[in-house]
Amino acid sequence: MGTTTPSGRTARGHLAASARRTAVLLPRASDWSRARPMRDLIAGTMVGLVALPLALGFGVSSGMGAGAGLITAIVAGSVAAVFGGSRVQVSGPTGAMAVVLVPIIATHGPDGVLVVGLLAGLILIGLGLAGAGRFIRYVPVPVVEGFTIGIAAIIALQQLPAALGVEAHAENVLALAVEAVGVWVADPVWVPVSMTVAVTLAILALGRLRPGVPGSLFAVAAATVANVALDLGAVSIGHIPTGLPAPSLPGVAVSDLDALLLPAVAVAALAALESLLSATVADAMSVGQRHDSDRELVGQGLANLATPLFGGIPATAAIARTAVNVRAGATSRLAALTHAALLLVVVLAAARWVSYIPLAALAGVLVATAVHMVRVSSLLALLRSTRGDAAVLTITAGATVLFDLVTAVILGLVVAGFVALRQTAKTARLNEIPLDAADHTEEEQSLLDEHIVAFRIDGPLFFAAAHDFLLELAEVSNVLVVILRMSRVTTIDATGAHVLADTISRLEGRGITVLLSGIQPAHEQVLRELGVHAHLADERHLFDDTPAAIAHARLHATRIAHAP
Repeated sequence: MGTTTPSGRTARGHLAASARRTAVLLPRASDWSRARPMRDLIAGTMVGLVALPLALGFGVSSGMGAGAGLITAIVAGSVAAVFGGSRVQVSGPTGAMAVVLVPIIATHGPDGVLVVGLLAGLILIGLGLAGAGRFIRYVPVPVVEGFTIGIAAIIALQQLPAALGVEAHAENVLALAVEAVGVWVADPVWVPVSMTVAVTLAILALGRLRPGVPGSLFAVAAATVANVALDLGAVSIGHIPTGLPAPSLPGVAVSDLDALLLPAVAVAALAALESLLSATVADAMSVGQRHDSDRELVGQGLANLATPLFGGIPATAAIARTAVNVRAGATSRLAALTHAALLLVVVLAAARWVSYIPLAALAGVLVATAVHMVRVSSLLALLRSTRGDAAVLTITAGATVLFDLVTAVILGLVVAGFVALRQTAKTARLNEIPLDAADHTEEEQSLLDEHIVAFRIDGPLFFAAAHDFLLELAEVSNVLVVILRMSRVTTIDATGAHVLADTISRLEGRGITVLLSGIQPAHEQVLRELGVHAHLADERHLFDDTPAAIAHARLHATRIAHAP
């Protein structure tokens, strides 16, 4: 009988671990344990009605055409619903993704977009398998809240043309809103405005008075009946366009993959960020919902692998449709699948009937969704907590509206990091105290009489606190020996070590001897690299504990005092 080598056992162990890791990210029966079919069917129908004009619009704005937007909503919506990490997430084409795709189409054409989608799908799957989804936990709450408020503002502003019953074509959402208002003021029409306001108020009122009632569905149905009546009276307020194009399968023949790799990374980064943030927001909007970040990345990767095969564009989770889904009462993945099935039926058979739904009514649904997304109590709590949190929230929200999602989140993270560093730096203290025991006033006075002073550095010694440390320690005067107690230093970076070395040099240049005690092993390497450790070790001025350093300081001070 053959024997099993250690390398063989190790290889089998790695394979078993990989198999377990992959199995965790696959669909399971528990995904459907909370399903309430009737609520999910109603929610999915509502989301499908909202997603239809959005899919058409985002397909056109990306440059791939309305059909590509519908295909993306159907295919990506189905695949991500089954394989994704959230029960209530709805995926498809989004405005942020459409903006990213425009230069890719201009440079590489439609085939380039398809290849970018495939590459982005592979990258997303790799990120999910590598466990990269856990990093979303490190995004601060003010960044998530600011992103949510910014998206809510964008959703509301995007509805102005439909709500006012005018045409506007600006690319920037603010410019779009200004253009729409300008056109309406020149020739005001009150019917679409009234319908949007009525639908919005009806949804908000029903949501407060009868939370279990699908207010969006009833409000849209009532608006559709009113729209038919207005049409009979020759009053038009804008319909969903008819004549939906059939999906097609363009060729995927692109030779220059190197030129498409960087755009694919950008698309994958946007898809990952938008999907995980959308899932986080969905968790906050629903009770008991917790998504699996790694599984969500894998689900979005599979969706982006499948969509290009049918001629669709790269997809991501859509926060507006997800919010509609949650507010409509969705409990499981069945709602997202219903939304995709409805869009498929529209493509195949029902475009004529859907055309009677007024755009002003759908604008009201999205405005109500934007209002629901902003949790006033949470917003006020963050604004009142600290000035740093308020600044992070405000900057992230403003950047989301003015720029794009990726820029906003990066800017929010940078500002949040700066605020955190500033708060951490404030915890660094330089205390003049000789020992850790209770009261040593007499011994402290004795040390001062011998021209010896001991400082204990508490907290981090890094670039944000190093300058203040240098200024405070450089003020030492009328002493012969300075003892720096390092046992309570939590962090030392290169800047902190450099400032420490410079401070020691300055003190020694004034004839003051510097002793260090209690250096932690983890900090020795940084001090060695910048020469601090070697210099003091050569002078025998490093000590394991403070009493030994004090004893040496007294001998040193006595020797100096008796020197000729």
